[in-house]
Amino acid sequence: MHNTITISITDILGCDLCISSEDGQRIFETIAPLIDEGKQVILSFKGVSMLISLFLNTAVGQLYGKFSDLEVRNQLDVEGLAADDLELLQGVVDNAKRYYSNPQEYDKAWALEGDDEE
Repeated sequence: MHNTITISITDILGCDLCISSEDGQRIFETIAPLIDEGKQVILSFKGVSMLISLFLNTAVGQLYGKFSDLEVRNQLDVEGLAADDLELLQGVVDNAKRYYSNPQEYDKAWALEGDDEE
């Protein structure tokens, strides 16, 4: 399909570590305009040696703040993830969908929780 674009994380980052929110933001900024254009995006994790949720929250999770669940599900696929990393990604997606369904309430709860720690 000519409307499909494969994004290699290791090519964009120049390394095999997916551990920082800054690198996650680079991936998000690569994916989001493509989804916006209606493209089908395959996010390739081939060659990635370390992956943490902080990276996934930024790279993938925040897509749910910009696009509907249906848009992300229909236009974004991933490849090259081990079973435990797929589970990590699913947790990030579930949390992002919950958060973006009512961000004001979650932000308010976080602010209240932070006040208790003073």
